[in-house]
Parts: sequence; structure tokens; C-alpha cells
Amino acid sequence: MRDFSGDHRWLSINTATVRKQGDLLQIFDACARHGIRAVSPWRDQVAAVGLDRAVRAVKELGLELSGYCRGGMFPADPDRRAEVRDDNRRAVDEAVALGAPCLVLVVGGLPQFSRPGSPPSKDIAMARAQVEDGIAELLEHARAAGMPLAIEPLHPMYAADRACVNTMRHALDLCDRLDPQGTGALGVALDVYHVWWDPELEAQIRRAGRNRLCAFHVCDWLVPTADLLEDRGMMGDGMIDIPMIRGWVEAVGFQGYSEVEIFSRRWWARPLDEVLSVCVERHRSSV
Repeated sequence: MRDFSGDHRWLSINTATVRKQGDLLQIFDACARHGIRAVSPWRDQVAAVGLDRAVRAVKELGLELSGYCRGGMFPADPDRRAEVRDDNRRAVDEAVALGAPCLVLVVGGLPQFSRPGSPPSKDIAMARAQVEDGIAELLEHARAAGMPLAIEPLHPMYAADRACVNTMRHALDLCDRLDPQGTGALGVALDVYHVWWDPELEAQIRRAGRNRLCAFHVCDWLVPTADLLEDRGMMGDGMIDIPMIRGWVEAVGFQGYSEVEIFSRRWWARPLDEVLSVCVERHRSSV
């Protein structure tokens, strides 16, 4: 396993981690000040400053991307399929413009949550079928653009509203059906917060191999958890054995960024530079 204690070359900051402390350009500037060389921006933050300005800032500051968040949210009323298709194609094109190595897909849950305004449904099997159809359709555009898609399985507590793909096995089954040759066009984004509990995790990481592992996200699971969405922990403060999981990921050949993605009211309340300093410190302690 790589030793991060001497530097933080392989640290990336998902910009949601400090989204309350500044706009995207301020976050980029702060990362550059701290010697953080990679980021993973969110689409709404890019839209707020403008895609062209975001692209220029990445180039001028010499930043790299570890991913782009996010495409997906496929389940919807049939009358809105064109809207879903076009929105995801724009996400692919934005990822290309920014130089991202992959577009992360949070696939969506039941239609009324994935695309508000869709008729209410409890049919999760139908939602999963729409996810598979949506990825298959998007994959054609993504292949032509040269942008890999990374399915991110989310913890089962998000099955209804955010993602009805909840395990690495499910995500990899989709990859095998939609990209059976393993071309690199479709893979997974592994976020330890969502999958650390899975008894099959090590085996599914081996199954994924380097070819299917597109991104690696880190944070921690706090006990007690005050909020299901906005109370993630800083690495080392919770229950996840992050070094063990990183060891499994690197054992199959992953040599990319450890991307810090923390949704936390506690950390959003702290100064931007303080949060980034702690991220650097925890990264160097090999979590």
C-alpha cells in the first residue's frame, strides 16, 4: 500500500466537503494554496461560476480532477425521459471540458425523488430497470465523448430517494451486462461511507479489478450519526477501517486519488483553510 506520510500528492478534495465556505473558484484557490493538486467539483458549483471560468481556473492553477459529480437520477415519469437523457449528456460534456477522468453516477431512487414532479411510485424494481436503461443509453454518448462513467453504489438508507443501486455487486452486475468486454467505458466509484459494511466488499473489489475501479472516496461513519446525509465524519474519527479498504483497492492495482468527500454541518461550519489543513493531516496519517 502506498505511503502517504511524506506528502499529499494523491489527495483530492471533493468540493462538497467545503461547499458552504466559498464558491468553486475560492475553493480551487484554497486547494492550490495548500498544495492540494486535485479536486472533484459538483455540477451546481460549476454552474454557479460558469463552466468556462471553472475550466480556466483548473488550467491556471494546474489542478487535476479525480472525478466530476454527478450524472444519474435516471428514474422519472416516461414523459421526462428526454429531459433525463439531455441532462446527463450535458454532464458528460461538462466532464470532458473540465478534464475529468470519469463522470460519477448517482443513479437515483424512486421517480418522485429522482426527478421531482414525477408521479409517486413504490416500485423499486421499475426504478432499477430505468437506471439500467438510462445508463445503457448514456453510455453511447459517453463512449463517443471518451468519458468513462462510474456508478456509485450508495448505502441502502438512500435506496428510495438517491440510489437504488446499493452494493458493489449490483453496480458490477450492471457493468458486466452493459460493458461485457470491460472496455473501461463503465466502472464504479467506491465510497467507503456507503460500502464499508458490506460483507462481500473485499471480494467485489477483487472482482472489479483495476479496470472497473474509477474512483475512491473517503470519509468516516460516526456513531451516533446525527443526520443520515449531513453528518459524515473526518477520516479517523469514526468506525470505518479506511486503511484496510484502501489496501484492498490498491492490491488490485488502483493508483489514483484518495478523494475526501464529507457532507457535514460540523465541518461546513469551520473555516475553509482549517478544513483543508485537517484533510492534509489525516491523509498523511495514511487513512
